[in-house]
Amino acid sequence: MKRSVIDPNKSYTFSDYFEMNVPIRELLAYFGYTLQVGRCELPKSKSDLSYFVGLRERLETSIIVAQLNSEAARCQVLVAPILLQVGGYLQAIVDIEYPLNVTKQLKGKLDYYLQHQTNLLIIEAKNDDMTRGFAQLSTELIALDQWLDDDPKPLYGVITIGNAWQFGVLNRQTKQICQDIRLYAIPTELEEILRILIGILQGE
Repeated sequence: MKRSVIDPNKSYTFSDYFEMNVPIRELLAYFGYTLQVGRCELPKSKSDLSYFVGLRERLETSIIVAQLNSEAARCQVLVAPILLQVGGYLQAIVDIEYPLNVTKQLKGKLDYYLQHQTNLLIIEAKNDDMTRGFAQLSTELIALDQWLDDDPKPLYGVITIGNAWQFGVLNRQTKQICQDIRLYAIPTELEEILRILIGILQGE
C-alpha cells in the first residue's frame, strides 16, 4: 500500500506544503481534488485603464533601482503596488497576511486576499520557485473552497515571484484546479494582468 504524502495525524500550515516539495497531483488527491495543466479560462475586463497611467513606468523604475533579492523586496516593490491600485480602482478590500484556519491541515496566512464581487487570492512564491509555490497556492484555494459558502463560481489564485505571474482556477463543482501554462511578465504584460485581475474581481 502506497504511503500518503500527508500524515493525517499531523498539523500543517500552508507554507509547510511549499517546504515539503511533494508531487502536486498526489497532494491534491489527498484532499480529493485533481489537477489540470493547460490554458485556463480567465476573464478579461474591457474597462478603461486610464486610472493606471504611470504604473508601468513606476514599476520599471523600481526594477532598475531596487535590489529585488528577497521575497519581501519583490512583494513591496512589484506586487503590492499593483494590487493596491487595483483595489483602489474597484474599491475592493485588500487584506494582507489574512489568517485562515479551516482544518488542522489547511491553515495559515494568505499573503494577499482581495475581496470584491468574487474572490481572488494572491500569494508570493519563495525562493523563485513557481512549481512549489503553485502547490502552496493550490492548498490555499482548497482551504477557501471549504471555508466559503457554496457557490458555483470558480475561485482564482495567482502565484508570483514579482516579475512573473501565473494564474490558477479552482472549479468548485468538479473539484479540479487548472494550472495555467502561461506566465505573464511584469512590466511588459502589465495591462493584460490588470485586465485579468479586474475581470476576476468584477465577476466578468
